[in-house]
This record gives sequence, structure tokens and C-alpha cells, in this order.
Amino acid sequence: MASTVNSPPTTGILPNSSLQTPFLPKTSQLSIFKKKKPFTFASRKVVSCKASNGSQNNEHSSSPNRFDRRDVLLGLGSVYGATNLVMDPFALAAPVSSPDLDLCEKATVASKSAGTMKVACCPPKSAKIIDFKPPKFSKIRYRPAAQSVDPEYLDKFTKAMELMKALPMDDPRSFMQQANVHCAYCNGAYDNGDPSHELQVHFSWLFFPFHRLYLYFYERILGNLIGDPNFAMPFWNWDAPRGMPIPEIYVDPNSPLYDEKRNVDHQPPKLADLDYSVEEDLSKRDQIKSNLSVMYRQMVTNKTATLFLGKPYRAGEKSSPGAGSIEQSPHTDIHKWVGDQRETYKEDMGNFYSAGRDPLFYAHHCNVDRMWNIWKSLPGKKRRDFTDTDWLDSSFLFYDENANLVRAKVRDALDTKTLGYDYQKVNIPWLKNKPTPRRPGKASAKGQAKAAETNNTTVIRNVFPIVLDKLVRVEVPRPKKSRTKLEKEDEEEVLVLQNIQLDRDVGVKFNVYINDEDDETPTGPEDSEFAGSFSNIPHNQNKAGVKLDTSLTLPISDLLEDLDVEGDDNILVTLVPKEGKGLVSIGNIKIEYIRE
Repeated sequence: MASTVNSPPTTGILPNSSLQTPFLPKTSQLSIFKKKKPFTFASRKVVSCKASNGSQNNEHSSSPNRFDRRDVLLGLGSVYGATNLVMDPFALAAPVSSPDLDLCEKATVASKSAGTMKVACCPPKSAKIIDFKPPKFSKIRYRPAAQSVDPEYLDKFTKAMELMKALPMDDPRSFMQQANVHCAYCNGAYDNGDPSHELQVHFSWLFFPFHRLYLYFYERILGNLIGDPNFAMPFWNWDAPRGMPIPEIYVDPNSPLYDEKRNVDHQPPKLADLDYSVEEDLSKRDQIKSNLSVMYRQMVTNKTATLFLGKPYRAGEKSSPGAGSIEQSPHTDIHKWVGDQRETYKEDMGNFYSAGRDPLFYAHHCNVDRMWNIWKSLPGKKRRDFTDTDWLDSSFLFYDENANLVRAKVRDALDTKTLGYDYQKVNIPWLKNKPTPRRPGKASAKGQAKAAETNNTTVIRNVFPIVLDKLVRVEVPRPKKSRTKLEKEDEEEVLVLQNIQLDRDVGVKFNVYINDEDDETPTGPEDSEFAGSFSNIPHNQNKAGVKLDTSLTLPISDLLEDLDVEGDDNILVTLVPKEGKGLVSIGNIKIEYIRE
């Protein structure tokens, strides 16, 4: 588990024994789901998904009369949360529970120009929940790169998609019901242990495991529909030049893989922009160089679980603690790049609620999932998953290929080969694309600040919050300098932007630079001065006026070494709004040192 030096460790702690009193969760209203032919469920009473987390003795059934540590913790949180009896912020830490389908509400979608609408994306209810068991298989199935599939594979894939789209709407395996899984988990249909705290699987350590399990069940449904248990979905290989355009198999208007709600200016052979915010007229060569530099920075320099997977998010938490590197970019930027700018809410890929309605979404997320595998295979002793049980035991609900409602945990998603699949081996060109300093030689923060003020650019010193309505420069002190190689290996120096606040329904992006002196020529991902970016896809919660409150943590140990400023007392941080100027504020910027 990650921790910050000189800060309390972020680990789940059992509550004080004096608080461990019996608590029974409220019984949700029982109901029976009415079906239309030809799909049917067994007519039995609905069991609340929060009623059980399984046990060692009977782990594959659910009963409304069973409860576990999670229920006790959430119950105590609701009873004692407002009485100040629990002073330790981690005393009631617990895994995120799989949602109660009886309490699912319509999701909220909003935009500044179009207002708010409610979307019905709750899944059908089932009489029974079963706990996930690793599949039995005779051989590993390999997900292929979409740009290289053969006609036989394409026929099989399109047939599976046709059959999925032909299923009745009340069948949880149907295309729209599967698309709604993402809507429900991302736009406030479920709560996180408290009716006022909506569950969100982005901006935290839940991002990778949730989407891996989501894809797993989606893929199993496709394979089952065509009677092929070895079927594997393709991945959009946007991290290599040949795979950067939208794959051709997704752009045929007569194919079930097509979606008309995409940006018409971004059709093949246009290359995806992995640092997308606004349209830039880059040459093909420069776009490839930029993309490969993004991949190097996000994959190679983010060496710890917190930096790559995201920050801890536990039951009862209201805020979104912070996304990992790949989730920020290129994941979010590709969503925006594909989304149709003509649509009211930037549908389909450009908004969380509708992203799953584009078949390209699943190819995109297959490559995101592939990055998790690759990251763990790169050199470095810290490239390992969290061991925190609050992460491992967080759970989600999905319908499988037999329309069974399945509860799966994060611990079930750690190894793709345990799930029966892997990825086709392809070239990884970004491994050799390390960013380089734009100007050789040392450029100190002091000199940068002086030059900035000479150019009538204000340098902020300890004046927060900052509203990003224009370029802003901040001089940030470094608690440690001239560290040894051993110290760097033990602790990663990181730049932390705290209390990033914005309305959830707006698209926002800003870039972060270190000791960048040139206002005329924009720095890009291929330059060492470029530290990273923050990006938000429009989405919203049920509660009006709730803002996204999150953070951004960027590794800078390698960057400072490349710029030859490790001995400096301060660094100059430049923030450049690229989208949504004036719509985001930052509460504080500081340097920390993390070890995992």
C-alpha cells in the first residue's frame, strides 16, 4: 500500500472494539422483476446486493439475513458519522461494496448549455447473486490488435455484435443493458455507502479493475452468443503508429461496429491525439512523436501503484481522490477525441453515460487494460499491485453470459491469464521515446521566475486557490534536494495539485510544466519540461451542485534529473488551461515524497 512520508499511512483499520456493536442493514423493499418473452428470470424475491459479501463456508450464495464487516462499518458510519465519536479518519475504512440494485436511481447527465436530464440505466433485478469463480478453460484466448484482424475473425465478431444488439432490452446481456453498466457506475445511479455519496469508478484505484471485469463479462457474452468460448475482443492499438487511427473495422456504416455519434473530423486516416484538448495541425510525424512521448511518460515514469493505478477510494468516501496516469491520459483524451462535438452532451464516447453505446469503447478499454499488464512487466521493483484489502475486496455486479448476476471483487481481476485471456504481442515503440529537454543546460526556478515577471507574467507564491482562467506560474519549494540515487529509489518525488475543483458536467483540461521559460513556442509531451495534464470527461451526480473535488499527482524525479535542477531550492510550475478556462480551481500545489 502506498504512503506519503511524514503522513498517516492510508490503510484500512478495523474500528475500535467499543464500537463493534451488532448492526443489521436495512432491508430494501422486495420486488419481482417482470420480464418479456423470450427472456425470463426465475420468479423469486429480490435479494439486496448489500446483504452479503460471501463467506468461506458458503461463498456462492446470498442471503438477506447475512452481513459482514463491510455492512457493520457502513452502518456504524451512518449512525456515528455526525457525532464525532470516531476521530480517526481511517477507523471506518472499508472496501467499496457492490451496489444494491433496489436502490439504483436514474443517472444524471448535465451540461452548461443543455441543462440536466435523467437517464434510466439501472440493470434488471435478479433473485440471486452468485460470487465470481475463476473460469475453466483449455487454452488462453488472445485479444488481437484491431488493425490486423482477418476476414474470418471479423465475420465472427460482427455476428456476435449483431446477436447482442438483437437481444430484448430487458435481457441484461443486450447491447444497451451492457452499455448502461458504465452509465450506472459512472453517473450517480449507485451510492457509496451513503445516499449522499454517489459511487464513481473513475478518479481512483477502482478504475482499472472495474473496467477489466466489465470487459471480461462483455466478452464472455459475445462468445456465448456465437457458441465460441474462445472468442476474444480486439484492442485498439493506439499506442503504436499503425494502430493510431480508428480501426477500419469500426467505420463501415453497415456494420454493427459502427456508431454515427463520433467526431466526423477524426475518421481514418486521422491519427488519434493522445494529448487531445483542442484541434492542432500537427504533421503525421509530429503527432506520432507526441503520442509516443505521452505513452513513455505515463507508463515508464509512473513507477508505483498509486501513480499508475490511482489513489485509494473506500466505502463512504464522497470525493474522488485522484486518477492514475493512464486514466488521465491517454484514456480521457481519446474519449474526448472520439466523441461527437455536434451532439448536445458530446455523445457517445465524449460522455460517461453514453460511452458504452459506441462499440469502439470496448476496443479502447481493451488497450487501456493491456497497459496494466505491460506496466507490471516493465523493469522496477515497485511495479506491483496494491495489497490493501480495501482495494482487493471492493466488489462490483455484472451479468454473465448465462444472465446470472455475479459479484466480482478486485482480487478476481489481478491476472488476465487467470481470467483466461491475454493480448497479442505487438511492437511497443514508446519504450524508446523518452522526452528530452527543450533547451540543453540548467535553467533554475529563480531564473525562470525572474524571466516570467519580466515578461509581465505573475508568479504566484502561496496564494491559493488559483482559478485557471489564464496561464499561471507558481513557485514551489522543494523540501529535499540533491538526493542520492538510493534516496530516489526509495522515495519518488512528486508534484501534487490538491483540491482540484470543477463542475462535473464540464470538459476541462490543463497542462503542467516545470521550469518552462518560453511563452511563444508551446511545450509538448516530447519535452522534459512537460510534466503531465489533468482532463475531465463531462458527467454528473444526482445531487445538484456537487463538484468534482480531486487531485493530480505527477512524478518529477526523472524530470528534475533530465533538466539538471535537482539541487534547486524551488521549481517553477506553469499551468496552462487548454479547455474550460476559468472553470477549474486548484487549492494548493506542493512537493511530496512517496514510497510504496
